[in-house]
Amino acid sequence: MRLTDASVAIRPRTSWEALDLGVLLARRHFGLLMGSWALVTLPLFALLSALCWSYPGLAVFLFWLLKPAYERLPLYILSRALFGDTPSLKEALRAFPRLLKPQLIASLTWRRLSPTRSFDLPVLQLEGLSGQARSQRLVVLGQRDAGGATWLTLIGVHLELVLWFGLTSLLYLMLPEQVTEEWSWQKLLEMASGDWLWLEHLSNGFYALALVLWGPIYVACGFTLYLNRRTALEAWDIELQFRRLRQRLTGTAYAVLLGLGLLLAQAPPPALAASPIATCPAPQAFLDGPSAQRLTQQALTGAQAQADIQALLDQPPFQNRETVTLWRLGGDRPAAEGSDDNQGWRDFIRRLFDFAQYARGLDSVTLVAKALLWGLVIGLLVLLLWRYRDWISAFAERVGLPRRRTREAPAVLFGLELAPESLPEDVAGEAERLWAEHPRAALGLLYRALLSRLLHDFRLPLRPSHTEGEVLQLVGSLGQDELEAYSRTLTRHWQDLAYGHRLPESTLRQDLCDGWRRVFATAATP
Repeated sequence: MRLTDASVAIRPRTSWEALDLGVLLARRHFGLLMGSWALVTLPLFALLSALCWSYPGLAVFLFWLLKPAYERLPLYILSRALFGDTPSLKEALRAFPRLLKPQLIASLTWRRLSPTRSFDLPVLQLEGLSGQARSQRLVVLGQRDAGGATWLTLIGVHLELVLWFGLTSLLYLMLPEQVTEEWSWQKLLEMASGDWLWLEHLSNGFYALALVLWGPIYVACGFTLYLNRRTALEAWDIELQFRRLRQRLTGTAYAVLLGLGLLLAQAPPPALAASPIATCPAPQAFLDGPSAQRLTQQALTGAQAQADIQALLDQPPFQNRETVTLWRLGGDRPAAEGSDDNQGWRDFIRRLFDFAQYARGLDSVTLVAKALLWGLVIGLLVLLLWRYRDWISAFAERVGLPRRRTREAPAVLFGLELAPESLPEDVAGEAERLWAEHPRAALGLLYRALLSRLLHDFRLPLRPSHTEGEVLQLVGSLGQDELEAYSRTLTRHWQDLAYGHRLPESTLRQDLCDGWRRVFATAATP
């Protein structure tokens, strides 16, 4: 990596300036980045959609899960293009399988949701670090620009969702009106499991298109954050200035050296002295070593100076003696006679110390085991509370603790009284008797009895604000097909009579009454 070949200005920047530089760098190589990303991701998305055709949600989830694998290709292109060695599209695609090998499983599993993923990727791919070395490197790099990488990921998530939902909404707005005029939420849910799966796969495809635009920009911004942090740590800008200064002075220095060489070549040679070379012998104290006596010819000899220094160091404040009592094993000393009885205890204590030293390396295992045990205890407590929830509720009521107010069942719905006391014992028989002279009253009795049964027997949460259609939706949630079919038939005839003033045919009397007896004779009360 030659800093002098960099295509951008190498200088310390703030995190937001580094992100802006990443956007500009991605725009400079827009065609290569987007083209390579599309050639890798779009065929993969088509393959996942074909394999999971009946499960569009699973297809888009797997495509989203593999995003860290796609991000290695733009980083490879940008790392070479930054220093003037931009690869071609063919070279980038040929190098992509090699880029997937290092630590792919870790990138797709426990590191997948890391908010600093774009900032950490260059450490893995460009520096080739793993394990403890990678962790220590990330700690050093993340001391300043990790916050910018987190904000980049947070903004990127929202931008992806906005692009995806915007394109999907545009798709639904372009559908013909004849197709969408009869749609409802229930109809859309039914279509999602039928012949309209292609529409959901097409809307998922817009997510893949959104990533073609945003994915390379996300990688480029993380890469420039990484470069900015290394610039601050390793003083790249200062090194670059020194290199440029050396390049400017190199030619001048060669000329000066050449001139000095020519001048020295013209100068006469110096005259050599004829006198013998004098030597300076080393002192005898130096030859005798550090233990030799020094200053022997003065009033203060070396031995006397050493004694005075030692006496001074033995006095306060230089000397502060403190007695410390510690336990220690006596295995290093030779055993005295008659001490063989304590050898077993000493061996036992030594094994305990050895086990304690071994246990220090199991801190992570202990932490995981502790978390699992606490999770098991909390799960058992939740299970016990759920298992004995009725008893706890009764106990709370007995001691007078506040309880959640129960919802009161409405007494009147659609202008019909729903109290069970207001209904005859044989509803179907009474409806048959009233049908000949008062068909409106007979049909109203059947519908009123149906609502009363749904409210009191099946415990449906009916409200005065509900409509007939919402009541039918609640009946459908019970999962009883025969009850749902009978309720729909009776509700339709009741609406024709109540709102359309159309009397039911006389042939319906026996069908509705027999259906009442059949449904409520076999329906199980919750």
